[in-house]
Amino acid sequence: MNWSDKDNVYMKAYTPKQIVAELDRYVIGQKEAKKAVAIALRNRWRRQQVGEELRDEIAPKNIIMIGPTGVGKTEIARRLAKLAQAPFIKVEASKFTEVGYVGRDVESMIRDLTELAVNMVKEEEMKDLQARARESAEERLLDLLLPGPSAPEHHEAGPSPSDVEVRDARRETREKIRGFLRQGKMDERFVELEVQDRKIPVVEIFSGSGMEEMDVQIKDLFGNLFPRRRKKRRVKIPEALEILTEEEAQKLVDMDKVIKEALDRIQQSGIIFIDELDKIAGRESTHGPDVSREGVQRDLLPIVEGSSVNTKYGMVRTDHILFIAAGAFHVSKPSDLIPEMQGRFPIRVELHSLTAEDFVRILTEPRNALVTQYIEMMKTEGVALEFAPEAVRTISYVAAEVNQRTEDIGARRLYTIMERLLEDISFEAPERTGERVMIDADYVEGKLRALVRDEDLSRYIL
Repeated sequence: MNWSDKDNVYMKAYTPKQIVAELDRYVIGQKEAKKAVAIALRNRWRRQQVGEELRDEIAPKNIIMIGPTGVGKTEIARRLAKLAQAPFIKVEASKFTEVGYVGRDVESMIRDLTELAVNMVKEEEMKDLQARARESAEERLLDLLLPGPSAPEHHEAGPSPSDVEVRDARRETREKIRGFLRQGKMDERFVELEVQDRKIPVVEIFSGSGMEEMDVQIKDLFGNLFPRRRKKRRVKIPEALEILTEEEAQKLVDMDKVIKEALDRIQQSGIIFIDELDKIAGRESTHGPDVSREGVQRDLLPIVEGSSVNTKYGMVRTDHILFIAAGAFHVSKPSDLIPEMQGRFPIRVELHSLTAEDFVRILTEPRNALVTQYIEMMKTEGVALEFAPEAVRTISYVAAEVNQRTEDIGARRLYTIMERLLEDISFEAPERTGERVMIDADYVEGKLRALVRDEDLSRYIL
C-alpha cells in the first residue's frame, strides 16, 4: 500500500463533524473556522476518489482566518495538520521580501516543508524498522562484550574436537550474556563504543535573497568530501544499545523510498500556515524605504497558485498544497490584497475575540488545559495543587478585564496571569513536598487584584 492509499483509508474515517469534534478537544469556540478547515480537509479525501482525468484539476480551497491574536488561528491549523498526519509549517508573511532585497526567499517555505516531510517519513520508517534494528544492535553489543577469537588455523581434516567445544562454550556464554542484557542485570556496566563524529567545518554564508539554501548545500558538500570520522565514547549499556539501534535503523532505511514518499506527501497533503498576511496587505509602503508589500504578494502568488520549486530532494509541485493564511486585519482588510491573491483565498472566516466565559472553558476543558498542566507539574514536586471553580472564574474575569483595558492578546493573557498567580508556589514547591495547596477566589484576588487596579502597572506586568 503506497502513501496515497494509506491517506485515503485514514482520512475516510473522519467526516467534517468528526474533524470539528477532534478540534473541539483542543480549541474552544470558533465554530465557523473549524467548519471551514474541516471541509477543506475532507475535500482532500474526496479529491483522491475522483477519476484521474479530473483529479489534478481540483484545486484546494485556501482559507484566510481573520481575527485578533490569541484566539486560536494557529492552533486550529496545527491540530488539523496533526489530525491529517500531514507535513505542516508555519511562516510569517512579514519575514519574506521582494526579489532583489535582503531577506528570506518565498520559495524557502517549500524547502523547509520538504526538509520537515523527509524527516517525518524517515522517523516513521525507522520506527517500523525498530525491531530489526534492535536485534542487529544487540548482536553488535554482544560482539563488544564478548570479542571473537582470533582466526583458527585451517586443518585438512576439518575442525578438531577442541575447536567444536570452544565454539559451543562460546555460544552458550553469548546466550547467557544476552539473557542478562534483556533482564537488565548489566545496565550499570560501561562499554566503549565507536560512534560517528558528525562535526563538519562551519561555513557562514552572508548573501542576498534566494541564497540561504547555499549554506545547507555547502555543508552537504563538505560532509561528502571529508571522510566520516569516528570517535570513542564510554557509555552505560542501555545508552549503548540505543546508540547502536539508531545506527542500525539508519542503515536499514531506504532513503530513495523515503524521499519519494515525502515528496508525494507534501504535494498531496502539505499544509502551509501563512501568519501576519495583513502586514503585506497594503498596496503601497506607508513610510520609509520599505520593501513594497504588493511586491511581496506578487512573489508569493506563484507559490500559492501552483508552481515547481527546486529543493535538494527534487522538484516539488505546490498546486495541491493547502494554504491557510491568518491576520488580525485591524488596519488593512482582505480586499487590500492584490486581486490575484484574493482569488487564491476564496474562503474567509472570522474568529471572534474571547470572553471571560471562553477563558473559563479554555482553563478547564481542553486535554491540554492550563489548569491541568500546572496540577501535573506541581505533582512532580509532590505538591497536590487544586483549583476551586470560583478561582478559575476569577482568573478568567481578570484576564478578560486586562485584555479590555490594555491590549487584547486573547488566551495568551492566561499564561501571564497563571505564571504571576503561581509564582511563589512554583518557587517554593521543592520545600513543600507532601502539602495540599488550594487556590480559591480569595487567593486569586490577593495576588492579582492590586495589579489589575493599577493600570500602568498591569501594562508592564500582566
